[in-house]
Amino acid sequence: MIRIGLEIHCQLALLESKLFCPCRADYRGMAPNTNVCPVCLGLPGTLPRPNAGAVRKAVELASALGCTVPPRIAFFRKNYFYPDLPKNYQITQMDAYGPTSVGSGGSVSVGGLEVGIRRVQLEEDPGRLVYEGASERTAMTLADYNRAGTALVEIVTEPDFDGPARVRAFLGMLSAMLENLGVSRPGMEGAVRADGNVSAGGGRVEIKNVSSFHDLEKALGYEITRQQSLASRGIGVPSETRHWDERRRITVPSRSKEKDADYRYFLEGDIPWIDLGERLVGDIRGAMPEGVAERRARYIGYGMPAQVADVISADPRRSRLFDGARDGRIDVELANMVATDVSGPRAGVSAGNLAQIAGAVCEGRITRAAAKAALQESAATGDSLDGIMARRRLDGMSPAEIDEAVREAVAAEPGAAEQARSSPKAVNYLVGRVMRGCGGRADPAAVHEALRRALG
Repeated sequence: MIRIGLEIHCQLALLESKLFCPCRADYRGMAPNTNVCPVCLGLPGTLPRPNAGAVRKAVELASALGCTVPPRIAFFRKNYFYPDLPKNYQITQMDAYGPTSVGSGGSVSVGGLEVGIRRVQLEEDPGRLVYEGASERTAMTLADYNRAGTALVEIVTEPDFDGPARVRAFLGMLSAMLENLGVSRPGMEGAVRADGNVSAGGGRVEIKNVSSFHDLEKALGYEITRQQSLASRGIGVPSETRHWDERRRITVPSRSKEKDADYRYFLEGDIPWIDLGERLVGDIRGAMPEGVAERRARYIGYGMPAQVADVISADPRRSRLFDGARDGRIDVELANMVATDVSGPRAGVSAGNLAQIAGAVCEGRITRAAAKAALQESAATGDSLDGIMARRRLDGMSPAEIDEAVREAVAAEPGAAEQARSSPKAVNYLVGRVMRGCGGRADPAAVHEALRRALG
């Protein structure tokens, strides 16, 4: 039986400062070891001061994951020696005195799978190690402490996943949630990292040093195959930590698996317990934006197909654009346009101009192909559809104009016309040629029918 659990680390990268000091939260692009201070380096005599904004964002994320938020939270010291940890301990959370982490006991549904959320905890990020070559064979390791002390939310799931594909779907949903809440930007380098715990009938193996969700999916697949191969030969699978070797596409042994007792947790005496209270938690939850699941249900209520609702609800930019443009009469056309056409060079179109273009398609004044051209021009210039049409023709072509365009295409492409007569599928080439020649103004179905008549 395959059991997979995740430990996901989400940087609160949109905060202005680190978790316990005023150093910048976004350290990217800075020279190594310049975004540091006595507090995040743990120098003697310094005192950490919790970032209130980090606590609020962590409560938001825990609430979105269906967790129970306790009235009081506490911080602990997790003691271990590693070069990326300047203090030789990490300030984190654990439930030693009952639920004192930011959240626990939550669950979310992804593609019909109910995933339990064991714990959500707020902690500081360690520094970053830079290896010269593969981590197990390198002769030199560099330490950069710019990241040390950055606010981090760790999400620990139950081992509810039965395969890598389920893990990838969950991480995609979580990325959309983080962006929707304004907690983090998953696309930023190192902003969201995930470790996998895998058991395929033997001991639990933790996979670390994975740089992307794509690589995690590959690492989990490899590790499942490796464990099943060992089990089939009667070889036991020990509990251990393994690193993903991106170059060789395999997991390699790193160290034996630690237990909580190995870290000698104790209460952080320099940080008092933080009283959240029901009122503060209620205020935080009341100010949270609409959740992805709730937004999806609302869109389906507008008559939007489920697949289209999935695309728009998971993307905050697309959902804002749709909500700003809708007026009830053009919802379906507008949704299809936002889901399929508003990307790349057309992504900067305004909600007002998008509504005008979608309305023109619904009224039959322009074709979908012409709408794509109008979207691209509107995004580049900011012009409305009326302004664009004053410079160029985007209105639909008459049947006579389509017939003339078809005659010109058939005369210019006699070989393609002959092939289309013997192979009906080949007519699509001529349809494309006509559409390009008329700048997308013609209706593709009308062009296809005109070609059928012209070719006999």
